[in-house]
Amino acid sequence: MAKNLLKAGFQVTVYNRTKSVASALKRSGAVVGTSPRSVAEESDVVVTMVTDSEAVKQVVLGKGGVVEGIRRGMTLIDMSTISPNVAKEVSAELARKGAKMLDAPVSGGDSGARAGTLTIMVGGPKQAFDECLPIFDALGKKVVHMGPAGSGQLAKLANQILVAGNMAGLCECLLFAKKAGLDLDKLIDSLSAGAASSWALVNLGPKVARRDFSPGFKVKLIEKDLRYVVSSAKDMGAAVPAAALVLKLYEELDRKGLGDSGTQALVEALEGLSDVQSRPSTTLKISRGLDSEHV
Repeated sequence: MAKNLLKAGFQVTVYNRTKSVASALKRSGAVVGTSPRSVAEESDVVVTMVTDSEAVKQVVLGKGGVVEGIRRGMTLIDMSTISPNVAKEVSAELARKGAKMLDAPVSGGDSGARAGTLTIMVGGPKQAFDECLPIFDALGKKVVHMGPAGSGQLAKLANQILVAGNMAGLCECLLFAKKAGLDLDKLIDSLSAGAASSWALVNLGPKVARRDFSPGFKVKLIEKDLRYVVSSAKDMGAAVPAAALVLKLYEELDRKGLGDSGTQALVEALEGLSDVQSRPSTTLKISRGLDSEHV
């Protein structure tokens, strides 16, 4: 994404805890900062993308963070996927410094990031969104202003409900077909032409069939996102039983050491249930987490 900003002609100052990453960008024309604060001091707009809510608070509001170098009138674009409540909290803190924040999580995976074809869902002041459109246009092909602070994150969580549901459906489908003795490659080819087709089927179906669990998006990241889904749903009083169930399956994969695998590794959790489906305790283990607090 930083390389795409450079290609679009922006002057880019970068910081990464992993120095080799920043060094690679330096060779592409970026200036390397020494901290998030130093990046803010050298910039008009700061873009952050880190793992979770706590990382955003640390990078933006912590010691040596963006808030220490940001100036009145500046804009922070946070492209991480975090809790909508944390997005609102950080936005309010920056407003006290006279700065604006846009929460702008993305969808499209690593391939979309490289190609500059991400879908970007943005929350925050409309004026700041309009001012930052050239930046968004360098990073994505579909950019939508969703509403006030936190709205981008809520849209991304809605996106993740569909992503998780599609993945569960894909893995159940191929496991069912495998148990039935069908040729998975022929099945994927057939289903891809009909109403059952989806991005997951076309792009990840062949990986599931080959048991290729190399990550485009990791188990531990979709697990984190689904936790935000369940928490936000609880706050709003929305029922998300399917998302809560898929979360439980991903948590089981993480416990088995598959947190860095691609999300298509979900098939392994379903295979585990299939191998022991006659044991009553298995059903109880999955159901126990699906109380009213989660749905």
